[in-house]
Amino acid sequence: MIETRRRVALLNEAGGYVGPAMAREWARRGHDLVLGHPADGLVDELRGLGAEVEVVDDVRDLSKPEAAPALVAAALSRFGRIDAAAAFTGKIIGGRFTKSSLEDLQRLVVGCLEAPYHFLKAVTEPMIEQGSGQVALITSAAGARPTPGAPLYSSVRAGATMLARNVAMEIAPTGVQVNALGTNFMDFPEFHAAAGTNDPEVRAAYEAQIPMRRFGTMEEFAAFSMAFLDGTSGFTTGQFVAYAGGWA
Repeated sequence: MIETRRRVALLNEAGGYVGPAMAREWARRGHDLVLGHPADGLVDELRGLGAEVEVVDDVRDLSKPEAAPALVAAALSRFGRIDAAAAFTGKIIGGRFTKSSLEDLQRLVVGCLEAPYHFLKAVTEPMIEQGSGQVALITSAAGARPTPGAPLYSSVRAGATMLARNVAMEIAPTGVQVNALGTNFMDFPEFHAAAGTNDPEVRAAYEAQIPMRRFGTMEEFAAFSMAFLDGTSGFTTGQFVAYAGGWA
């Protein structure tokens, strides 16, 4: 008998960053969806693409220990399984190391390391039980190289990337894939606010640092991420890929 079951994908934040674009890509590729905090009008759009959608509230902040389990519980209750899961967490905190504080570091650890820990713990458990699944943890290309102006952020993101790679190696025999994708120089409001690139001169200076000489779009990144999340490639795990226009 030919398998006709639709895949089920989970995302903690569908209201900003790459969330809406990623949800659209999954829907176009035959996935039903479990989404935290979808953007206005997105659910109707996704249903128009043929997806069933379960919306979960109060899960945006994955550093709260109850958030990721709530997403997983909603997915299992509605669909009975999770085939793909992605998350992005934390905020950018810049500044020089010599001007930094322990509070800065602790805020980054909570948002950029503890939150991924809770997410990976929650989503991998049912995947291990079912013997398959794909997880993409979105970290940062800043974690792949020293990053002047964001040394604490770079360091903590590197930790999250290594956490994902370690989890991947531990559970690889179960058939579950875990990979990390790291962005930088993406065209979205939070990056521009943190970097000051709403100023055209500042933006031009940043673009000069990017080998491709432009910022990346959410639609491009969402399409790229599907290679790790749409079920078409089952033989890659424990990898980190930078998505930063050649910067890392």
